[in-house]
Amino acid sequence: MLPLKHLWEEKGSMKKFNILTLGCQMNERDSETLAGMLTEMGYEQIDDRNQADIAIINTCSVRDHADRRFFGMLGQLKKIKEKNPGFIVCVCGCMMQQQHIIDQIKEKYPWVDIIFGTHNIHRFPRLLGNVISEKEKQIEIWEDGGEIVEGLPSKRLYKHKAFVNIMFGCNNFCTYCIVPYTRGRERSRRPEDILAEIKRLVDDGVKEITLLGQNVNSYKGEGGVDFADLLRMINEVDGIERIRFMTSHPKDLSDRLIDVYRDCDKVCSFFHLPVQSGNDNILKRMNRRYTADDYMELVRKLREARPDISLTTDIIVGFPGETEEEFEDTLKLVEAVNFDSAFTFMYSKRKGTPAAEYDDQIPEEIKHDRFDRLVETVNRCAADRNARFVGQITPVLVEGVSKSDEGCVTGRNPQNKIVNFPGDASLTGTIVNVKISEAGTFSLVGKMV
Repeated sequence: MLPLKHLWEEKGSMKKFNILTLGCQMNERDSETLAGMLTEMGYEQIDDRNQADIAIINTCSVRDHADRRFFGMLGQLKKIKEKNPGFIVCVCGCMMQQQHIIDQIKEKYPWVDIIFGTHNIHRFPRLLGNVISEKEKQIEIWEDGGEIVEGLPSKRLYKHKAFVNIMFGCNNFCTYCIVPYTRGRERSRRPEDILAEIKRLVDDGVKEITLLGQNVNSYKGEGGVDFADLLRMINEVDGIERIRFMTSHPKDLSDRLIDVYRDCDKVCSFFHLPVQSGNDNILKRMNRRYTADDYMELVRKLREARPDISLTTDIIVGFPGETEEEFEDTLKLVEAVNFDSAFTFMYSKRKGTPAAEYDDQIPEEIKHDRFDRLVETVNRCAADRNARFVGQITPVLVEGVSKSDEGCVTGRNPQNKIVNFPGDASLTGTIVNVKISEAGTFSLVGKMV
């Protein structure tokens, strides 16, 4: 095969790409890597896939909605392919780690040119080169991750903040979740590689990092370094001003990690701690390995260590077998914790997971009713928590001009609250003090002081 650089020069018209990312921050980070590799090859990223030479859909398999959206998008890409036979369609991500999905694509969507999974993203340039030079479809799925590949390029969405993977995979096997089957077993990066990446990001102007993993607090680095140790190391890196992370499992939240919140000033006053249910029987059927009381004790410790902490969570309603009384336990827990916000979901079957085979599935109308009641409770708590900021001055890292008001900018404070206030694009990437005058359910409004 010809060297890739020669191929890009030879195919001078193939210079634009579009990426659609479905799913979590891990997928967003993978898309940044794909964009980085394509940029190094001489391609330009654009928002309009109709004008692109390459379209990539980075898929998510956690929710049924993402599945339906994905197949709908494939149908739209067929129309572009019919008009432009040289248009290259690529699909990757978690859905591609499931054989029945690959079989469906091969049978019903023959215009897809490249299929690859979550473990071999670094192989994408080679797969693309093969399609261009050999005019043959490329399907390459690795069942396991193997060694972690370091040094891959990245094209970040923001100049001032960045995602940093610290580990990959999950060992928990919650009965509703497909992630362990699509992302593989847990693998942690070496602490020195993580620190080296963060220092490079600082040199490039990054002020805030978000550490990523399916379960960051089960991180196990070389030399016995755990997640609490890693956070303390990063807290000492000059130039980093804010440290966030996503996401954590309650069963692995140690007192040592909670102490980090008391000791490390750069770790933001924010913790996302998925609870999923407030009922012990449902938690057991979910294989979560903690009780509602265990969770409440963790909340108590976190708020004792950092009184201004913002707590958010994930909650599933309508899990198989959930009774009305068990659902009401979840509502009671939400009110007891008084969450700052929550990602709320109606349970949906994921083929290959134990819960999909349970014979006591909940009717859709009951799921919808419980979902609506849960959202109402969560929103009431969120509005209550936001109200505490009125009259306070809070530091905000500005992300850019507001999409709804060109005379305002938007950013986030250490508690991860969205803050809108008058300003212009020159403030992007800076941290400014804002006095809060109004608090809504989902954001705060103020004025720079």
